[in-house]
Amino acid sequence: MRIDADRLTDLPRDTEASAPRLLLREAVLSRLLGQLSIGHITVVTPEGRRLSGRGARPGPDATLVLHRWRALRRLLIGGDVAFSDAYIAGDWSSPDLPALIEFAAHNLPDLSARFAALPPVRAWNRLRHALRRNSRAGSRRNIAFHYDLGNDFYRLWLDEGMNYSSAIAIAPGQSLEDAQAARLARIADMLEVEPGQNVLEIGCGWGALAGALARRGAEVTGITLSREQLAYGRQALAAEPELAARAQLHLQDYRDVSGRYDRIVSIEMLEAVGEAFWPVYFAKLRACLERGGVAVLQVITIAEDRFEDYRRNTDFIQRHIFPGGMLPTRTHIAEQAGAAGLELVASETFGHGYAQTLAAWRERYNDARARIEPLGFGPDFHRLWEYYLSYCEGGFRAGAIDVGLYKLRG
Repeated sequence: MRIDADRLTDLPRDTEASAPRLLLREAVLSRLLGQLSIGHITVVTPEGRRLSGRGARPGPDATLVLHRWRALRRLLIGGDVAFSDAYIAGDWSSPDLPALIEFAAHNLPDLSARFAALPPVRAWNRLRHALRRNSRAGSRRNIAFHYDLGNDFYRLWLDEGMNYSSAIAIAPGQSLEDAQAARLARIADMLEVEPGQNVLEIGCGWGALAGALARRGAEVTGITLSREQLAYGRQALAAEPELAARAQLHLQDYRDVSGRYDRIVSIEMLEAVGEAFWPVYFAKLRACLERGGVAVLQVITIAEDRFEDYRRNTDFIQRHIFPGGMLPTRTHIAEQAGAAGLELVASETFGHGYAQTLAAWRERYNDARARIEPLGFGPDFHRLWEYYLSYCEGGFRAGAIDVGLYKLRG
């Protein structure tokens, strides 16, 4: 049974409370812990008491430390997005945040009715998300929101090639740089790229893949909506005159691209398009791809059985990290490609590789924190990014989300 909203007044903000109120708080928490299906969790209350819950099936072992009881109130009123806000505000923490989020991702399908935000909050979150749709103007704003935090910020913790997408795998002892180089080589192989072919990259990031394809002799046109990425990518290519002659980067919306290309590649771009524009995106792929040509997409997907609930709500990523974004399922990719006249001929997924990549990013980010702070990013920003990287890592570890390379033929 869901906790009634009018009883939430019994969960005040302060950490000092009477014994009856403490008992009520612990009773609410114990009821929630009794509904678990997978794994084990220990909750440490602000008073130092330890409560635990265990599901019937084995799974992650997690710890949640409540610094203020208002974190529970936020969860019950505002759902998981509000609970992430409580982390950013310092209301709770965990000694292993990815494990806690993996635990939550496993249990959320059974607890979604209890952890869903109250109807007015859900309606407000959906409205905010709808106002950030990826129209031409909206896309420019949404991309700038995340990617234009500055090249100085990203270069402190990404690999040397500034790859901001998942490696296929990171072998023991392998550097992130080598793992990312292996992924770029795999993408080029899937594209069947040959010297002299013209390649369109939709969402070229900081130019690492454009450079790799140019090294294979391709003529590359890359587009981005991030001025910061464009400036960095052009400078990086200009440092190698042979690449600069074969790879051109432009500030352009994918909807405005014209011409036809032998190959098209798009790395973790579809997630930022928005569901309403999926048909537009795939139609543009079809219109720009030569007959018989090959397109390769790297896409983060959400599990099929989670999509409808995800679609009806707004999650932490959409609220704080990638406004206007929407993860498709594998089925959506096949359906949208087919409707546009493209054939999905091969795919390979590597969610575990993304969990590894995120763990590496998180470690590098934490190591660079002292150098990030002088750029103007304070404690709230750091907690936001710690939660973001951990949130995604936990989701991939739980299988709630996946990532893959999808090969299409025109």
